[in-house]
Amino acid sequence: MEKYREAAKLEINVLEKINERDPENRHHCVQMLDWFNYYGHVCISFELLSLSTFDFLKANNFLPYPINQIRHMAHQICHAVSFLHDNKLTHTDLKPENILFVISDYSLIYNAEKKCNERRINDTTVRLVDFGSATFDHEHHSVVISTRHYRAPEVILELGWSHPCDVWSIGCILFEYYAGFTLYQTHDNREHLAMMESIQGPIPQRMIQSSRKQKYFHRGRLDWNEYSKAGRYVKAKSKPLRKNLLSHGTEHHQLFYLLERMMDYEPSNRICLSSALCHPFFLPLHHPGRSHVWRNSFEMSR
Repeated sequence: MEKYREAAKLEINVLEKINERDPENRHHCVQMLDWFNYYGHVCISFELLSLSTFDFLKANNFLPYPINQIRHMAHQICHAVSFLHDNKLTHTDLKPENILFVISDYSLIYNAEKKCNERRINDTTVRLVDFGSATFDHEHHSVVISTRHYRAPEVILELGWSHPCDVWSIGCILFEYYAGFTLYQTHDNREHLAMMESIQGPIPQRMIQSSRKQKYFHRGRLDWNEYSKAGRYVKAKSKPLRKNLLSHGTEHHQLFYLLERMMDYEPSNRICLSSALCHPFFLPLHHPGRSHVWRNSFEMSR
């Protein structure tokens, strides 16, 4: 019981810092309204929010979000996490379940390609939640962080981590919004690394040589049998990133260019979020003739 109380107090400390630095709630992080003790239980009250972006995707039979809606959600997520990084915080557990819609009302649209009705969220305003694992720069950094599917390579290889691990997670999240499925569908470290190589090419030698996990490598290469049962699974589930493009439209290529920058193996080469917010993919949001919030966007530019 005591460890849960301590964990809750750590989260409250982060939430109080967020409220202090963002009193007008402009940075898309969930707002803590109050906290109190109830017979030894620490309780936190938050602003009322709706479905997570994962729950909506699931309820919609994992049909991808339209690219214009991805753009608006991505911009808010990058803005929120950039705000955390500016305040010396790493979230460490970014995933679609931890991004909630403020309102999840939707319209039913007929999808001629799938020959079924699909739900189209009416308002893509989101909030970032769950700061229970958030870590200040000066605090102890746990060896293992992040939910498996969104875990950065430097975490798996035990190279140490900082803000860039959040950027990798955002790349994985945006891919999931775009494709309707998880990019890295695995629960094993070696298999995870094999998937990364299948999708993004060889792991850099510097990272291999510096890793504390030499058991995953042999003679400077990933020790992996592509003809094994696991190898065949990886081959079936993983293909080069751009093979997942649903269209050759400019905005689709811009999104994938951004994903490639977010999921650079080398944390030091990964795009920082202040730069990501200026990426060409987000230009339509800054155009004076466009609404900043995509409501009832019926464009099917997939």
